[in-house]
Amino acid sequence: MTTTALKIEHLNQDYGNDSILSDINLSVNQGEYIGLVGVNGAGKTTLIKSVLDFISIKSGNIEIFSKSHRETESRQSLSFLPEKFLPPYYLTGKDFLSYMTELNRVELKESDIAEIFKVLDLELSALKKSVRHYSKGMAQKLGLASCFLSQRPMLLFDEPMSGLDPKARAYLKRHLVKLKETGKTLFFSTHLLADVESLCDRIVVLHNGKICFNGSPSECCNQYQADNLEDAYLNCIGAMD
Repeated sequence: MTTTALKIEHLNQDYGNDSILSDINLSVNQGEYIGLVGVNGAGKTTLIKSVLDFISIKSGNIEIFSKSHRETESRQSLSFLPEKFLPPYYLTGKDFLSYMTELNRVELKESDIAEIFKVLDLELSALKKSVRHYSKGMAQKLGLASCFLSQRPMLLFDEPMSGLDPKARAYLKRHLVKLKETGKTLFFSTHLLADVESLCDRIVVLHNGKICFNGSPSECCNQYQADNLEDAYLNCIGAMD
């Protein structure tokens, strides 16, 4: 029987007098990889913040593994990486990972750290450094490492490739492919259509606060009569010349 990891029903979100999200309906099954795409200001981050109960929703219903998103317990099933990840500057990399694994109530093993750092192309020497000396890419890798070490069944990422060099991006994508085989669920926002095409079961296009497409990348190309996902996306949002 299919387990629903995330269910969003008739979600509406306003900012002042402006409608940000309008009647959003979306269901994500356990084990699915879903890519959320849209232009800047389309409402992607607002949608993610609504799921996490970081902001109050105007109306609608959100459930995470059949629990209301307003219940703290519901968020124990997921690990979140924000778009602008800034770990506490006064901690070392090791201190941050120790703190996060303690919060997540999982055991921090040196072998697990070494393995995930290798996957993310991050030197183990970074563990001893203060986070204030990290580059943007190093900080992003530390955040990703923390999410993977949390061992939660669902990963919720807002622009996870931000700040990563091409090598690290390739390594991360390989790791996500392997995680999918274990039944992990991934819901992430991105501007990189190539990543959606290579990783995702479905692409969800958010435009002007509404979902204008929800289906596989190939279905998107077929529906919008395009040879590639980029052109299909542009046709979907009416941006083709």
